[in-house]
Amino acid sequence: MKPNIETFIACDAPFEEAKIVLFGAPFDSTTSFRPGARFGSAAMRHESFGLETYSPYQDKDLTDCKIFDSGDLELCFGSVQQALEDIEARAQEILDHDKLPLLIGGEHSVTLGAVRAVHKKYPDLHIVHFDAHADLRQDYLGMPLSHACVLRRCHDLVGDGRIHQFCIRSGEREEFAFARSHTDFHPFTFDGLAQLTAQLAQSQVPVYLTIDLDCLDPSVFPGTGTPEAGGVTFLELLEAIRRFEHVNVVGADVNELAPMLDASGVSTATACKVLRELLLTLSHGEG
Repeated sequence: MKPNIETFIACDAPFEEAKIVLFGAPFDSTTSFRPGARFGSAAMRHESFGLETYSPYQDKDLTDCKIFDSGDLELCFGSVQQALEDIEARAQEILDHDKLPLLIGGEHSVTLGAVRAVHKKYPDLHIVHFDAHADLRQDYLGMPLSHACVLRRCHDLVGDGRIHQFCIRSGEREEFAFARSHTDFHPFTFDGLAQLTAQLAQSQVPVYLTIDLDCLDPSVFPGTGTPEAGGVTFLELLEAIRRFEHVNVVGADVNELAPMLDASGVSTATACKVLRELLLTLSHGEG
């Protein structure tokens, strides 16, 4: 008889042996349109058992990888700052054991907590950002800690030229102007990603990869808080993820699934498959 502990499929290696450590941040207190992303990480764990552990896209299997799922954090919904501090502390603990933290959101503001921890260990960090939204506002309704501002806060940490943005198709005029001046900006598509990942792989600079699932078109992924028409396809996202196989990724996240906004369950199934492919890509030398 064993306790009923629900992990993402096949992510049950002992912590000491794991190379990647999953943790969930069920937080959506700064969501500006439709809430529900706080339920994303739990839904992905529960629904992951509808997947095979084997990926025919990569000819790899999660059962060959060493991944530990540490579960969801219990976060304070009344304080964004406290939630971010708790996320940073969990990411820091994982990094202190020389493991890769992989965060499951939650809305996109949770990324900042993990990036703060990763940046402390890797001050020359680059961030690659897949999203429908620029997330570069200085504040949203007076709040500088918001999912609409998360990449602007990351820019405060890493500075110009070290944030690389793809698929962006929504934002204020000022955000797009800021991006063109301060980030490596690739709106609408993944054009330029092949060249970027080749450069990053050659230099082996540390990279944090953040995937807001609303980069996908709403026809593929309607279960998200702020859907934006004109997104990429599922296969385009998988191809983009696989380009990171030889990049020195030291932290990552997948966020913005709001499962109850898609009663069909297709969005959750899609998110699970994206996470499986990301885990397999980052499990270097395994599978």
